[in-house]
Amino acid sequence: MSTIVYVHAHPDDEASGTSGAMTRLSQEGHRVVIIYATGGDHGTLPEGHEGDLAELRRAEAEASAAITGVQRLVWLDHRDSGMTGWDQNHAEGAFMQADVDEVARQVAAVLDEEDADVIVGYDWHGGYGHPDHVQVHRVTRRAAELAAGRPRYLEATMNRDAGRRLIEAGRAAGIPEEMLWDVDAPMDDGNPFGTPEAELHWAVDVTPWLDAKRAALAAHASQPDAAGLLAMPEQPFAAMMGWEHYSEPGRPDGMVVGWPFVS
Repeated sequence: MSTIVYVHAHPDDEASGTSGAMTRLSQEGHRVVIIYATGGDHGTLPEGHEGDLAELRRAEAEASAAITGVQRLVWLDHRDSGMTGWDQNHAEGAFMQADVDEVARQVAAVLDEEDADVIVGYDWHGGYGHPDHVQVHRVTRRAAELAAGRPRYLEATMNRDAGRRLIEAGRAAGIPEEMLWDVDAPMDDGNPFGTPEAELHWAVDVTPWLDAKRAALAAHASQPDAAGLLAMPEQPFAAMMGWEHYSEPGRPDGMVVGWPFVS
């Protein structure tokens, strides 16, 4: 059996991004670990909730892990940096301001402790440019170099071309233009969403695990992003969330439909 370590920026990123593959891995008997860079303390505190947001989001992450079968959660305890240009970018403890090598050594220590076979981070712009996601990319890539076991390194991302196809299908179905999301528009850092298909290496079909993916999102339903995905009808949800995509630096060009985690 293998051990796969995912590094995510905030609680709920695992649910929307990689929960399908994580569920399959755990069901097949592999060990799955998540390292959270932050507690998501700049998320949304639900109306009427009197407790601490970070505590709520940790509890939600634990509930999500119970659904996907993740065996261990590791918290690096950095502050959520907020979106690009927010004052929180420069706050004390903001993850985007952390020393990359220092954090990478923390992550590498977990990799060595777990004898990890694979580490999964994000693409070079974190999928949509959030500063904490970009920092996850830097830290994870460096941690893979520092780890004694030198695990395989994968980058979770989104298929920009698939997004375009979904938009066109929605347009053909008569969905109003204002309801269609332009994946080529500038995201948080000015770059478009995700990664072009020509630069991807792995497409993973997670449609058999969509119920778990929806349930993992429901564990984070206090957050508007998760709630918005949950509000999607079944067919559009399956079209958008039924595939997970990864790049693997150093692998020959070309995206294949397959299973990159266990050889």
